[in-house]
Amino acid sequence: MSQESNGLRRTLKTRHLSMIALGGTIGTGLFLSSGATISQAGPLGALTAYAVMGAMVFFLMTSLGEMATHNPVSGSFSVYADKYVEPAFGFAMGWNYWFNWAITVAVEAATVGVVMQYWWPSIPGWIWAGAVLLLITLINLFSARAYGETEFWMALIKVIAVILFMIVGVLTILGIMGNQPDVANNLSADGHHGFIGGAAGILSVFMVAGFSFQGTEMVGITAGESETPETSVPKAISQVFWRILLFYILAIFIIGAIINYKDPSLLKASESNVAVSPFTLVFKQAGFALAASVMNAVILTSVISSANSGVYASSRMLWSMAQKGMAPKIFGKTNSRTGIPVPALLLTVAVGLFSFLTSVLGPDIYYYLVAASGLTGFIAWIGIAVSHYRFRRAWIKQGHSVSELRYHAKWFPFGPILALILSFVVVIGQDTSSFAGSITHWNWEAIITTYMSVPLFLVLYFSYKIKNKSRVRKLEDIDLSSSHSDVE
Repeated sequence: MSQESNGLRRTLKTRHLSMIALGGTIGTGLFLSSGATISQAGPLGALTAYAVMGAMVFFLMTSLGEMATHNPVSGSFSVYADKYVEPAFGFAMGWNYWFNWAITVAVEAATVGVVMQYWWPSIPGWIWAGAVLLLITLINLFSARAYGETEFWMALIKVIAVILFMIVGVLTILGIMGNQPDVANNLSADGHHGFIGGAAGILSVFMVAGFSFQGTEMVGITAGESETPETSVPKAISQVFWRILLFYILAIFIIGAIINYKDPSLLKASESNVAVSPFTLVFKQAGFALAASVMNAVILTSVISSANSGVYASSRMLWSMAQKGMAPKIFGKTNSRTGIPVPALLLTVAVGLFSFLTSVLGPDIYYYLVAASGLTGFIAWIGIAVSHYRFRRAWIKQGHSVSELRYHAKWFPFGPILALILSFVVVIGQDTSSFAGSITHWNWEAIITTYMSVPLFLVLYFSYKIKNKSRVRKLEDIDLSSSHSDVE
């Protein structure tokens, strides 16, 4: 069995990486929140927002793909930020990403409890949440392949659900199933040319669209344990464009064509209520009586998948940080038989468990924990864009040719620059309404909870920078070596 010289085993196959990348693209954002975007911006406004954000994610993923194929390591974002920008940036990126996923594990575990009460309302949600935390801990302790195999099948369930939705949706639009909707009127938003609120309406749903795509960067983490990263990473990345086109753009189009933007159910679709999921509404309109129960099962799969990925991603990031001396050494240890970073994994689960317990015992603490992790995914995207821009410039500066790279990012430098700008727009635009009026009238409580992750990142960055006298690396001094030499 091949393995990295420092402990992790390369056991993930190409099909695992492809499905992990695909599963990261399809989540509760698509199943639940997509309807709310249509009610806010109109069908064509929502389509525009998802198309723009989808283009940004595509360029971002090709940037990540170029670096991950050249240097496939488990702590990808932190390693690249360290090597291609500066150590302080890598330190802040790594801890930022670990914290995000550790808290996300708790959030998704709590959500499992809510989803399960659809069928068993008399059983307390914390019992289901605890059972899921135990299950995903055991899966991740077993082996990286066990994680990959679990994600493969859960992603497959989501893919099948979306494909069935599209088939039913198209047949409904054509009048073959259920009552034929007034497609032209629905898509035009009752004569508003399909847009509600103009540019402001589109901007208002940018954030929701952005959150829907969170998790697509997971393939960068899994590259460190891929059997054949030089072929499987480019394959997984190159399919992102078609996944975004098929699973988001077409799905939003179908929902907008079948359900009028004024439908009161769409206004509630951002709530964790499967009965008002736009997918459920379309299935019901086609005559499927069990639509809500089936979609609840699919959403349950999506939530468990997210929690499972959270444990995997955060434990690998913490392990990578320990390898570089940016976290306590104990977290850099792996099991000699399985190659699993057990200490890093257990700390991640412990943080997730603590966060979950606060949701039961002290909701206020839990609320702030979730708020503190809210924008960290977008900060990771910013880090990927900056790191790739610096990597490619250093590559050329040191006399290399782009043709030497195993995989080429699309439209450089436009791609990473667009991703950087849009990520900043999404971060800054999270809650602009709280800044209305004079500074004395600003909603400081909302501002603090919404933007908390930004000052936390800056504290991590500047504290490391000052303590270790970290400086931005000169392009000519950047280490462009590949980690392929570390693999047996």
